[in-house]
Amino acid sequence: MPKLKTRWICQQCQSVQAKWSGRCPECGEWNSLVETVVDESKPAARAKTLFMAGNGIAQPTRLGDIPPDQLERIELPIGEFNRVLGGGIVPGSLVLIGGDPGIGKSTLLLEVSAMMSQRYKPVLYVSGEESARQVKLRADRLDVNADDLYLLSETNLNLVIEQARQLKPRLLVVDSIQAVYLDELESTAGSVSQVRECAARLMHLAKGDNIPIFVVGHVTKAGAIAGPRILEHTVDTVLYLEGERFHSYRLLRSVKNRFGSTDEVGVFEMRREGLSEVINPSEAFLAERMVAVPGSTVAVTVEGTRPLLVEVQALTSATTAQLPRRTANGIDPNRLLLLTAVLSKRVGLKLAVQDIFINIVGGLRITEPAVDLAVAVAIASSQRGAPVASDLAIFGEVGLSGELRSVGHSERRLNEAAKLGFKRVLMPRHPRNADLSIPAGLQVVSARSLGEALDIALQPARPPAPAHVDNPA
Repeated sequence: MPKLKTRWICQQCQSVQAKWSGRCPECGEWNSLVETVVDESKPAARAKTLFMAGNGIAQPTRLGDIPPDQLERIELPIGEFNRVLGGGIVPGSLVLIGGDPGIGKSTLLLEVSAMMSQRYKPVLYVSGEESARQVKLRADRLDVNADDLYLLSETNLNLVIEQARQLKPRLLVVDSIQAVYLDELESTAGSVSQVRECAARLMHLAKGDNIPIFVVGHVTKAGAIAGPRILEHTVDTVLYLEGERFHSYRLLRSVKNRFGSTDEVGVFEMRREGLSEVINPSEAFLAERMVAVPGSTVAVTVEGTRPLLVEVQALTSATTAQLPRRTANGIDPNRLLLLTAVLSKRVGLKLAVQDIFINIVGGLRITEPAVDLAVAVAIASSQRGAPVASDLAIFGEVGLSGELRSVGHSERRLNEAAKLGFKRVLMPRHPRNADLSIPAGLQVVSARSLGEALDIALQPARPPAPAHVDNPA
């Protein structure tokens, strides 16, 4: 009889513990120990290392001897998708895409697979969680019709690799990495060892046969990709598909890319026919903005290399509670607390008895500090009941002393504001900003402190001069 025992294995560092505990004693991660049945009657089988290139062992190659055609990217008719990948799909790359359940990962990859099969054929789409009929139903809903798109409902990765080498596809999609397994390993699918070894096998397949592979990964409650951290180190590119469930916009963000810049963002809109790219995201985010409303400002932010204009909304409301509420949607809540303290201490706004709510319209999440000044102006505008001019865009970082600090990519921000018809831009005053190339028709207004910026942004608009009328007498 096999000698079975129960062990608790950490899903982050793979340390083995004899009993459960809330925190792993090795890596310190909470709630990462998972009960696993271990067969100690024989040693665990080791996965074979497949450092193979075709049918032979890989050999070192001179850098100058590598043909240039191996470095060409595969471009698809989705500009936003190409942008995030750094210009297109790199042959032989392994790309991991994660996101919340139902956010649209499978939908996006099915559309990419169909476009790829129509242009470069064939494409193999492997689904370990859905049957081929279920994938076909989604394809019918998305109006996807590709004769050279092959569907395979299989969880055994050895069989998947065998089919891929027989078909020789131009693209391989595996949905998902937590659903496939290897026969050589006795652990269940989705465990640390299975995820690590399956990712290594797919990497060897991608590099050896020069096949680009897209892998779907589940995420944890915290929003990180489930499984060991080595999974993200193994792949070439890590993409996250983000967005609010009740918003139509989706952001495809690159957090790691060996073939391009990181933190690049592509904007998509979820429609009935699937995900469609948004050509002008700034215009889309400002489409429903109401002008001359207190608490509304326009921030100029940069995601990756792309400048975006988004609406920042703030609402202050008097409260009798001992602890006023501070609610932030789209920015870091700790950043909101910092800005509230600076406005109270340095500017003198009485916010200690005010509930403060911040919202970035469109479901966008902004992490860069360049949005500080727009958030602070929106809070002061709501508290004072004074609207901000509709033709004013704002960007800048706020320091603890109330000073304004310059941010990068200022010229790109100014050009984006001018392209959307804004007449003025409020930004920090800095010596290096004196040499900026300012677009025609755009007025740059600079400030050194937060108080000075509020005086500029919240000053009442001047009424237009009356038209001259000749005296009939």
